[in-house]
Formats: sequence, structure tokens, C-alpha cells
Amino acid sequence: MKQRIITAIVALLIFIPVIVTGGYVIDFAAIVLGVIAMSEVFIMKKKMILSIEALISYIGVACIIVPTNFANVLPDYLSPAFVFYILVMLLLLATVFSKNKFNFDDAGVYTLAMLYIGFGFHYFIVARQDSLTTLLYALFIVWCTDSGAYFVGKYFGKNKLAKHISPNKTWEGSIGGTVIATIVCSIYLYFFPISGISLIAMVGFTIILSIFGQLGDLVESALKRFYGVKDSGKILPGHGGILDRFDSLLFVLPLLHLLGIV
Repeated sequence: MKQRIITAIVALLIFIPVIVTGGYVIDFAAIVLGVIAMSEVFIMKKKMILSIEALISYIGVACIIVPTNFANVLPDYLSPAFVFYILVMLLLLATVFSKNKFNFDDAGVYTLAMLYIGFGFHYFIVARQDSLTTLLYALFIVWCTDSGAYFVGKYFGKNKLAKHISPNKTWEGSIGGTVIATIVCSIYLYFFPISGISLIAMVGFTIILSIFGQLGDLVESALKRFYGVKDSGKILPGHGGILDRFDSLLFVLPLLHLLGIV
């Protein structure tokens, strides 16, 4: 627990100035986090993180993460989507020259991972571009849901939520986490409203986002269970990897866009 607390404090001391500063700082941070998260997919698959296919995947995830105005630096005949397509084709070509060390299934996993991770961190940037208030709102949803679910589940949890994927999670914890996140975020939004959206609508959105954040957590738990690992990585002592810490946000942040919040 001591190690977890120390890691959390150090991470926040780095993370908070980054999100407050915004701009190119957060763009760079999102790309770095996305590339590290992508490398964790290679680690879970027990593949080399320094290889041709890894390099292609890192560039691919970065292409998705970068802000939309990145397209301005590309020639007229190229778009970020087409650049991504070229990189996927390069992954497929790698299956031809790898002597069966890298196959079509691997290429499929990395392509899916690039989309999963890339769009999540892209909307991390988009949320900050909208406003610091919006990004903090998303972070509060995830943090309050996680903390609320942990404590409510610890003291009142009896009915398992998804025993085959995450044995410690309970329905009581899940519901408690959403209730606590909704209360905290409602208070936050009362004092720091998001422009153009009523408080009542945001309360409803908070419930939806909290639920989807927990689903994002379960998706990553299923991923780890499939590959037989406890944590996605070890970059954050006591907390695991980047995917372990951002799994809920990777679902919540794109949903902000779908709901019309950003």
C-alpha cells in the first residue's frame, strides 16, 4: 500500500501540471502514454517491443492520437486515416517476410489495439482542447467510480459482478461507485458547468459514463486474463501499467464525443 501511495503522489505531481498546461504538452504526453500502452500489448503477448511490427504499431497509434489539425501538415492526397491504412498494410506485409514469427492474427491484434488505445488518447486531447473543466469531469468520473466501487465493494459487496473475469468486483461495488461518482460530479458541475448542457442532462450522462468506464475496466481485465498476466505492465510500481490506469478512460473519453459533450 505504501508503494501504491508513493507512486500515486509522484504520478499526480507530473500529471496535474500536464493537464493544466494543455496545448502541445498534453499532445506530447498523450502520444507517449499511447505508445507505452501499445508496448504493453506486445509485452502481454510476449513479443519484442523493439521490432519492425512494433515500430509500425507505435507510429500507427500515434497517428490516431495526434490532434485533428495534424492533417494540415500532410499533402492534400493524404489523410490521417489513409496513413493509418498504409501502416496496417505494412503490418500485413510483415507477415510475408517474418518466416511465420509474425502472423495475420498478430497483425489483427495490433490493429485493434491501435484503434482501442489511439482513439482513447485522441479524445483525451480533444477533451482538454474543449476545456480543463471537461477533462477534469471525465477524470473525476473514473476516479470516483473506481474508489467508490472499491470501498463499497469491500464493506458491502456480496454478489459477484463478473467472477470469470474479475473475481473481486461486485454488483454492490459497481452500483455504489456509480452513485458516488454521480454525486461528486453533480456537485462539481454545479460550480463548474459545461457550456451548453444542463445540469440534469449531465447527471444522466455521468451515470452512463460511469457504467461504461466500468465496462472499460472489465474489457482490460478480460484482456489480461486471456494473456495470463496480472498487470499490463510495471511502469507504475504498485499500480501496474498504463493500460491498467487508463482502461476506464479509454472508454469514457470517446463516449464524451458520442454524447455531444466535446
